Amino acid sequence: MRTTLSLRRAALVFTAVGALALTGCGDGGDTKKSDGGTDKGTDSAPTVTLPKLDGENISVAAVWTGPEQANFTKVLGEFEKRTGAKVSFVPAQDPIVNFLGTKIAGGEPPDIAMIPQVGAIQQAVARKWAKPVGEEAKAQLTKNYAKVWQDLGAVDGTQYAVYFKAANKSLIWYNAAAFDNAGASEPKTWKDFITTAETISASGVTPVSVAGADGWTLTDWFENVYLSQAGPEKYDQLARHEIPWTDPSLKDALTTLAELFGKPELIAGGADGALQTEFPASVTQTFTGGDQPKGAMVFEGDFVSINIAQTEAKIGTDAKVFPFPAVGADSPVVTGGDAAVALKDSKGAQALLTWLASADAARIWAEAGGFISPNKNLDSAAYPNDVQRTMAEALVAAGDDVRFDMSDQAPQSFGGTPGKGQWKILQDFLKNPKDIAGAQEKLESEAAKAYKS
Repeated sequence: MRTTLSLRRAALVFTAVGALALTGCGDGGDTKKSDGGTDKGTDSAPTVTLPKLDGENISVAAVWTGPEQANFTKVLGEFEKRTGAKVSFVPAQDPIVNFLGTKIAGGEPPDIAMIPQVGAIQQAVARKWAKPVGEEAKAQLTKNYAKVWQDLGAVDGTQYAVYFKAANKSLIWYNAAAFDNAGASEPKTWKDFITTAETISASGVTPVSVAGADGWTLTDWFENVYLSQAGPEKYDQLARHEIPWTDPSLKDALTTLAELFGKPELIAGGADGALQTEFPASVTQTFTGGDQPKGAMVFEGDFVSINIAQTEAKIGTDAKVFPFPAVGADSPVVTGGDAAVALKDSKGAQALLTWLASADAARIWAEAGGFISPNKNLDSAAYPNDVQRTMAEALVAAGDDVRFDMSDQAPQSFGGTPGKGQWKILQDFLKNPKDIAGAQEKLESEAAKAYKS
């Protein structure tokens, strides 16, 4: 299964998101918190029954840090209150499959792992690490999730994962003051996007902040361009490696991407600076410095709001958003997600899967901000602003008509390992965007090895 929102439907909805951002996002009356959320509280009638687990210790491994870790800890804290269990958070590193392999080899696997790649879930199953989801958790999945999200967590018909956190990865966030000073407007097409970037550059501000130090952001750049330009059918074929990375459609996408990457004056710090810029800094440098930021725009998903909250910028006033510009007929909408997988077949692990599949658990992080849930029974009023609410409603409304981040579907050695595979090759391409043929050949060589293994 794949996940990217229906292109035409989503393009309309996310155009509405941009309009909402222009008019402000406050709900009125909520007290804003440092993490971008609100003090709405979590008291309401429970929608899920959990067992008593007094004295049981449960460990959960995830790659989340900072505000994401803090917000997830709130979700785990409520589980502790309801069950009596003690839950510990285990900081993990990418690639998480390697991290888990080390833990398992040492005889200390966590009870639950939050896995951000479909390919990594499949690897965990193939290595016989993952335990099937129990009946209570499956009942919550059936009740609360579209079939596509259930299928994403299944391997050969057996349910192994519960998708807890989703992301819309097709958004451009921008510094409103920098746009206003340049007389720039929100672009709807890729051609207009490049023109807008050049307009902002002429005003004395570097237009685009690129997090080149994190290879995953570069795969997202590529996937959005490729989906819009080549279309959903080609996207699916490439995701399954049914067509090679030397296909002409790849040349077209990389040529398009080179229209940005090949103009260092449009990128904050040029290619060298971008390759030293990690994702959090790419956001904060866009929304600090008033109307003279290091970059006027930054590309990434709804979770950018978490990092914006670490600045003085206010979403809807200082920080606004528009859909990723259309390269082909429609704007793309790529989504990703994090899934809970049990590595121990214990009562506590199964209870935590059940909890994470519930609307109650999703509501806690939704209220805190920087989160979108695929749970269709989560009341969208839980989201702290209209931007996140509209993005979440669009995700749920798309139902089964969705596709998933391509690199997250690939074997982790190709699509999800720092310094290797797709991440490294696209970093090299950012540095030398003229070598399109060379990038294609390297991508195909690495993909062929990874998919065979």
